[in-house]
Amino acid sequence: MAFTLPKNNSGIPLLGIGSGTYYYKATADQPANPLLVKIFSTALKEGFIHLDSAECYKNDAELKETLDTILSTTDLKREDIFITDKYYAGDGTYTTHSTFSNPYERIKAFNKYLNTPYTDLYLLHAPFIKKESHGFDLKEAWKYMQQALDEGLVKQIGVSNFAVDDIEEIWDTTKSNPQVNQIEFNAFLQNQTPGIVDYCKSKNITVEAYSPLAPLISGDLTNGAGLKFIELIDELASKYKKTRTQILLKWVIERGIVPITTTSKLERFEEFKGIFDNWNLSAADVDAITKAGAEYKPSLRKYWNPEYSKYN
Repeated sequence: MAFTLPKNNSGIPLLGIGSGTYYYKATADQPANPLLVKIFSTALKEGFIHLDSAECYKNDAELKETLDTILSTTDLKREDIFITDKYYAGDGTYTTHSTFSNPYERIKAFNKYLNTPYTDLYLLHAPFIKKESHGFDLKEAWKYMQQALDEGLVKQIGVSNFAVDDIEEIWDTTKSNPQVNQIEFNAFLQNQTPGIVDYCKSKNITVEAYSPLAPLISGDLTNGAGLKFIELIDELASKYKKTRTQILLKWVIERGIVPITTTSKLERFEEFKGIFDNWNLSAADVDAITKAGAEYKPSLRKYWNPEYSKYN
C-alpha cells in the first residue's frame, strides 16, 4: 500500500521537507542543486508531499525543476502537492529584504516562475518590517498577504518567527488572520519567544516547527540535563522500537505541531514513514520528554539570536 502522509485539521501535511540552511544558496542565479532536486523528487514519490521553501533560501530553481519533472513523469498532480513559500522580510537590523516591492508581487512572480496557479501556504518570514526600510509597515504587509489570498494566488497565509505582540499587531486588521506561525521549536527550545506556542493554539493558529531535531544535532548530550534527556529518548526508542529521530518528531506531532525538517539522505524517508505507522507516544511519555527538554539551559537557539536570545 502506498504511503499517505496524514494532515492536520487545516489540511497541512504533518511533516514538511525543507530546503533551508543546508541547501541555502548565496544567489538565486546559481544552477539548481541536483541533490536538493533529488531529495524533493524522492520525497514526493515516497508520499512526503509537503515541500517547504522560502525566497531567501534561493531554491526556486530546485522547486521548479522538481515540479516540472514530477508532474510530467508521475501520476502526481499539482493538487496532490503542498508547497510553502515565504516572503523575505529581513532581520532585526532592517538593512536587507526582498528585491520585490511587496509580498504580493513576490508571490505573483513565484507562481509564474513555477508555472503553478497557486501556492498552498505563504508566510511573512519575519516581523521585522517597517515603512522606513520596506516602504510599508507590518500591517500593510499583511494586507498584501490578504490580497494574494483574495485573488487565489495562495490557499493559506501565515507568518514565521512572530512573537505574540507581532501577531497582535496584525490581528483583525484584514478579514483573514494568520493560519500558521512557523517558528524554531524543539525539545530544548519550547518557546521561541515567551508564550508563543500556547498563544497560537488559543488563536487556532497552526504552529510549524523548524529545527525540530536540534537536540540531536547541536545539543550537549554528554552531561547534565542533556545527558538525562538523551537517556530518556534512548529508553523510549527501545520501548517503542523506534529511532531517536522518530521519537523526537513524533513528540512534536503529539504536541499538535507540524515539524519541518531537512535531509541529504534518501534513506531518511523510510525512517520518516516509521513515524506514521500504528503507534503513539503515551501522554505520560510526551510529558516526560517535555519536562526533560525544558531542563536544558540555556535554551538551544540556533537562529535569530540577535533578536531573541534575550529570552534564553
